[in-house]
Parts: sequence; C-alpha cells; structure tokens
Amino acid sequence: MLYLLVFIGAGLGGIMRYFCSTAMLRALGPSFPFGTFTVNMIGCLLIGLIAHLAETRSYLSQEMRTFLVVGILGGYTTFSSFGYETVTLLRDGHLTLALLNAGGQLVLGLVCVWLGMQVAKIL
Repeated sequence: MLYLLVFIGAGLGGIMRYFCSTAMLRALGPSFPFGTFTVNMIGCLLIGLIAHLAETRSYLSQEMRTFLVVGILGGYTTFSSFGYETVTLLRDGHLTLALLNAGGQLVLGLVCVWLGMQVAKIL
C-alpha cells in the first residue's frame, strides 16, 4: 500500500513541479532557473512543516506522511535539475549566476526548512 501511495503522490508532485516551473519560466524568462529555485524552496518549507508536525504532534499517519513527504514532495522537488542547471550556468560562463543559484538554494532551503518547523510549532 505504501508503494502505491508513493507512486500516486510522486505523480501528483511531478505535475505540480512542472506547473510551477513552467509558470516561473513564462513569468520571468530563462536567464536564471527560477522554476527549480522556487520549487525547491517551497518543497523545503513544506517538508519542514510536514515532518515537524508528523514528528511532534502525531497529526499524520505513517501512510499520510509517506504520501506527502516521499510521494508528493519527492515528485515535486528535485536537486538533479538543480545540479544540471548550475553546471550549465558554469559551462556557459555565468559564474555569478551559478554561485547565486547554488548558494541561494542551499541557504534559503535551510532557512525554509527551519521556517516550516517554526510555523508547525505555532499550529
């Protein structure tokens, strides 16, 4: 049953990722990987929130946590795209953008996980 939940969640997460990434591309253009950046920050925020609620409040069953974290968020976020886009920026001579992308996703991702946990403490 857990495998089915992961399968369904990952499909939904992948669709959500594609929608968000293409919306950011249309809105802001291709000069910087805004889509992946945005998806990863939202994913980090949500995983902090969901994991903290699951661990400290027992709000979620194991099945629901697996569906949300492994399934939906696993399908939604991706660091493989992050790696590819950063290397592509480096390859194309955009060192500043590559460093901004890598450093920004790392630092803001950690801040978003922490922020998600803080929001979960309030709920």
